[in-house]
Amino acid sequence: MTRAAAGEPGRGTARAGDDVESLVARTLSELSLREKVGQLNQRLLGWEAVERRGGRWRLTDAFLREAERWSGIGALYGVLRADAWSGRSWDDGIGPDDRREVVELVQDAVRGASPRSIGALIVEEAPHGHQALGGTVLPTNLALAATWDPDLVREAGEAVAAELWSSGVDIALVSGLDVLRDPRWGRGEECFGESAALAAEMARAVVEGMQGRDRGRLGAGGVGVVMKHFAAQGEAAGGRNGQSSIIGARDLEEIHLRPARTAVSAGAVGLMAAYNDIDGVPCCANPWLLTTWLREQEGFDGIVMADGLAVDRLAALAGTLRGAGRLALLSGVDMSLWDEGFTTLVETAVEDAAVANAVDEACRRVLRLKARLGLLRAPDPAAAPGAGAEPFSRTGADLDTARRNTERISARAARESLVALTGDLCPLAGIGGPVAVLGPYAEDMECFLGDYVSPLPPERRTSVRAELGRMRPVIDGPAGFEENPGAFREASAVVLVLGGTSQRSYADEFDANGAARATVATSGEGVDLADVSLPEDQVDLVWRVRAATAAPLAVVIVSGRPLVLTGIEEPADSILWAGYAGPHGPAAVAEALTGAYRPAGRLPVTLLADPGAIPLHHDDRHPGEDVYRDTPRPVLHAFADHRLGAGDPAVDNLTVEWPERNRATIRVHLDGGRPEGGEAVVAVFARRTGGSVVPRLSELLAFGRLKVPGEGLACEWSVSATDLFGSDDDGTACELWTDPRHRCVVTSRR
Repeated sequence: MTRAAAGEPGRGTARAGDDVESLVARTLSELSLREKVGQLNQRLLGWEAVERRGGRWRLTDAFLREAERWSGIGALYGVLRADAWSGRSWDDGIGPDDRREVVELVQDAVRGASPRSIGALIVEEAPHGHQALGGTVLPTNLALAATWDPDLVREAGEAVAAELWSSGVDIALVSGLDVLRDPRWGRGEECFGESAALAAEMARAVVEGMQGRDRGRLGAGGVGVVMKHFAAQGEAAGGRNGQSSIIGARDLEEIHLRPARTAVSAGAVGLMAAYNDIDGVPCCANPWLLTTWLREQEGFDGIVMADGLAVDRLAALAGTLRGAGRLALLSGVDMSLWDEGFTTLVETAVEDAAVANAVDEACRRVLRLKARLGLLRAPDPAAAPGAGAEPFSRTGADLDTARRNTERISARAARESLVALTGDLCPLAGIGGPVAVLGPYAEDMECFLGDYVSPLPPERRTSVRAELGRMRPVIDGPAGFEENPGAFREASAVVLVLGGTSQRSYADEFDANGAARATVATSGEGVDLADVSLPEDQVDLVWRVRAATAAPLAVVIVSGRPLVLTGIEEPADSILWAGYAGPHGPAAVAEALTGAYRPAGRLPVTLLADPGAIPLHHDDRHPGEDVYRDTPRPVLHAFADHRLGAGDPAVDNLTVEWPERNRATIRVHLDGGRPEGGEAVVAVFARRTGGSVVPRLSELLAFGRLKVPGEGLACEWSVSATDLFGSDDDGTACELWTDPRHRCVVTSRR
């Protein structure tokens, strides 16, 4: 059971002790200006730092030159990354058995180049599992959000961190701060949905899972987390990636800064400044965002990393690369990513005292993080317990065990992420005879994996068609309708697998920051769309199949963005939303269709009836109904929508009590449904009235995913008066509800 209310617990930022601060201060005093600037740079694409020659991994000349240039290296990005952009595959990439060897090779060279033996931060992408060969792949964030289960996300974060730790990795780059406000944006799959409350709790779970509560597992089986992207990237105008977010201060604070505040309170050691600008000011050049709000107001003590090449993009604003580096540093960026602008800080600092001081402060923060991770060597280990540890003496690190654990969690997450939208929850249960499985993604594996994913080994390939075939007879023949129309006369049911994919091909072209240029993908970075309707040929296929058979027709939607599904609502007997459920997605879908598992997930987004109504959200201040003359009912499936099956646990009571003057207790009781009970997601919504601000139509106040026994279950949340009546403290009432049947109004604070 998880709180989504405001009034979050005290920040667990675990300030460094005097021992670490002493080590950092001494190290900083001994570094030259060039070495300090080197600690702020992360220029290399890590997969270009090593190569295999004669059956052995060796360092490249480019890496050795970089280490010599700065007498060490601040951070190295993506040494183990494997995907279409890096070009690394199972043929030439770094396999699981080679990871530690390669990272140790790199670290030995970095320490050897540094007069103070400072190691590099080994930084890897882990938006939904480690993006390395053999790295366990999880469902993407949008699918994880559909579980409404932060405890599961916390457990997944811990498991992925164990994989990373066992591989010698120090820092994970993890999406989790973006709130999806426009489905046209291609990176919607990286978001935990459209609700700031849901996204904030999931962000907390990621940080606590990967770092431990109060950073307790840093340097001891956990890795540091740089949460991205900061801030308001999900609000970019028209859903255009990295462009202007035109948003007022109130919505910025309440929607887009809330996940960041929660990540900071959970102890995240880093945030990544986003590409977009907010009302014209780029995030990487925004001192109010990166310094005033983040450090002075929220007490953040970690590092701010720029997104890839974001510093150099400031040259259009600052006039030169040198000006771009200065602007980003003085605004609050501590570490660049692949940029040239930060390399110019040596020359700039000689001439500009403000830059010299800012270099010292940024370097201090980087060194503090390295000390926590065991990358600084203390002259006297007794003076800094733990800070002088060798980075690779990782006691108990067992990659194989970690991967098995993460696979188990990935399979569970795939099942929990499924959302039944219409019709029977398990449409094939009780139906005998063969099933026809068709559609563009019926025999596709990659469509379930999302963007930022490494290739799976060939033996892991499967599909919905293959997984259903393990459970019941599936009609032989091609998956295409035109090639085998006669099969429909034999089919007892038809399953259509539709939607989209974020698959990247090794033949694709990429921008300098890795975004796809020409690609078959329909979602992901660099794939913004003006029209998010289900493709016309897929809608046409549903209608043609419907015309060819009277058998039950089940549609599975695999997608990384909220698609408009209006065209298939009528012909389909049931619709199952699967997001990008990960490598175990096909098996989870087969289980749900046949009744081996009853889906209990909820939509983390609003599905609209018409693409022209974008954007609309559950927490808007004004309704969208009866506004458009051509689409008077613009919402097809509301945020948190799901199909409740007969006998599934359901809410039967909602009450609010005031055990304290300024704190209320919300109590919800669920009946158990069938004798064996089942899973249920409980979501409590609120709408304030009174005050000086137009209230939102609904706000997610509290939620949890529960296993409900047959006799039923009671759950409760403690919330503050501010949660109910607003921070301006002049609200007069608050209506709460879990569904249309269970509502109550709170008007006093006894």
